Amino acid sequence: MERRTIGATALEVGAIGLGCMPMSWGYTESQRNGENSLRTVHTALDHGCTLLDTADMYGPFTNELLVGRALKERRAEAFVSTKVGLLVGEQHIVANGRPGYVKRACDASLRRLQTDRIDLYQLHRTDPEVPIEETWGAMAELVAAGKVRSLGLCAVGARAGRRRGARLYDGTLRQLERIQQVFPVSSVQAELSVWSKEALDALLPWCVTRGVGFLAAMPLGNGFLTGTLTPGQGFEPEDIRARHPRFTAEMMAANQPVVAGLRRVAARYGATPGQVALAWVLAQGPHVVPVPGTKKQRWAAENAAAARLTLDRRDLAEITALPPARGSWD
Repeated sequence: MERRTIGATALEVGAIGLGCMPMSWGYTESQRNGENSLRTVHTALDHGCTLLDTADMYGPFTNELLVGRALKERRAEAFVSTKVGLLVGEQHIVANGRPGYVKRACDASLRRLQTDRIDLYQLHRTDPEVPIEETWGAMAELVAAGKVRSLGLCAVGARAGRRRGARLYDGTLRQLERIQQVFPVSSVQAELSVWSKEALDALLPWCVTRGVGFLAAMPLGNGFLTGTLTPGQGFEPEDIRARHPRFTAEMMAANQPVVAGLRRVAARYGATPGQVALAWVLAQGPHVVPVPGTKKQRWAAENAAAARLTLDRRDLAEITALPPARGSWD
């Protein structure tokens, strides 16, 4: 598989990563199975998907434990990315960016992951009660201590409450400028897919001009862009799509032309709509690494194969011309 770099330190990863979150958090709870998920991690590594993306809050904690089981046997093959900054309560999630907490959380993640270093430590969310420079400074100390190799920031885009004319990631860009003065940013993680292109406006260009890697979260549109979901199928109560404005029955039906367009391109290559969606993300630049999430071996292997699919200018123009995705906020 093609290799891509994360940040100025030129850390190499496979062109496509593996988002481990669905194995323990956020999606269909009834389909979670630890042993099947473990086999999925191994399948991804077998196919060159070396970047394993997790977080301490997924589960909470169980996702890191699962990844740690795989790393126990194959640490040298993996690029381990985890996150800090969010605490999961009974009915709520809160940010914690206090330096002491960050350092304790890192030690706990290292134990769960059964490793002595984290390749990429990402700040999941900023704490409004703590200056981001203090949180980032504590993370930088972990690099100096040899517990972490590089640092990344997860971008937050707020569609609601923005000032007129403000771009989705303006707040994140301001944060990036501040923390870049403390310690180099190696990566930014944000949503990027055929139906969520806002990161192309300013966030990805910021990364490109500074040699910062870009991890494309949700590159398959939470599964919609694979073409395997049916409008009105319903989701389990704990599934994040049950509350997502693009996953009502009406909006799933309205957005079918997006999937139909991906199918047309896929038919020219004997590929799947999901593979075309991933190839489109890869075509956005050499530092972009899509991180599709899955809990099944079949999808991990299919996603990895997308790295061999190169879209031409006609394909890219056809995808660009697809109608914009609609949500219940529209």
